[in-house]
Amino acid sequence: MSTISPLAYIDPAAKIGEGCEIGPFCYIDKNVVIGDNNKLMNSVTVLSGARIGNGNIFFPGAVISAIPQDLKFRGEETTAEIGDNNKIRENVTINRGTNAKKRTVVGNGNLLMEGVHVAHDAIVGNNCIIGNSTKIAGEVIVDDFAVISASVLIHQFCRVGSYSMLGGGTRTSQDIPPYSTVAREPATYCGLNLIGLRRHKFSPQQIEDIHEVYRVLYNRSFTMDERIAQIHAQFPDNPDVDYILHFVQASKRGIVY
Repeated sequence: MSTISPLAYIDPAAKIGEGCEIGPFCYIDKNVVIGDNNKLMNSVTVLSGARIGNGNIFFPGAVISAIPQDLKFRGEETTAEIGDNNKIRENVTINRGTNAKKRTVVGNGNLLMEGVHVAHDAIVGNNCIIGNSTKIAGEVIVDDFAVISASVLIHQFCRVGSYSMLGGGTRTSQDIPPYSTVAREPATYCGLNLIGLRRHKFSPQQIEDIHEVYRVLYNRSFTMDERIAQIHAQFPDNPDVDYILHFVQASKRGIVY
């Protein structure tokens, strides 16, 4: 059985799972599905289109599944999907999707700190940390285990690679390569995210291989095609390297240098 404050409003058409705690002054709209064992502290707003998994904690002032801040939006049926075991801190806003992708997604095990904004059609993977007041624009993709510091601005359509680290106050309009640290103004590649890689038990050999890939990748004496061919020849069967090369080759906005 869920515990629901008498001061909360829940639309009769909303679906609430077992073991939830819903605090005073929460507002839960129609066309909302909330799974089991979620905790909504006071003054959380969950609007039409929200699809929430299990074991999440929402702190006061969070607004989930508000309509997109996109002038092309025409009221189409879309969703904001949140997985399991996330911590959504105070005043976080997660907008639902548009016709572009139909949904905004936040995966599992993420920490979104105070004031984070996740815009329409963005996809945040699993086990990411996103710092206070960071703003993620529409159709951004954040891969698993990324760490984004406070007050970061990420331009529409950018991608942030796994195990990367963005320094506080960074503004980027290009993709952030996997395993890297990016900071400064303008955003600049600052080397590998060594602390993050070691914390996640990457071996010294893995780290050295990744480091060598970036030494070649950022050598502007050769064309990008030549650099990629050299890396393929040097590391013919390496999953970490394959991920980096696929990321770079798929980039539409270009990677940060």
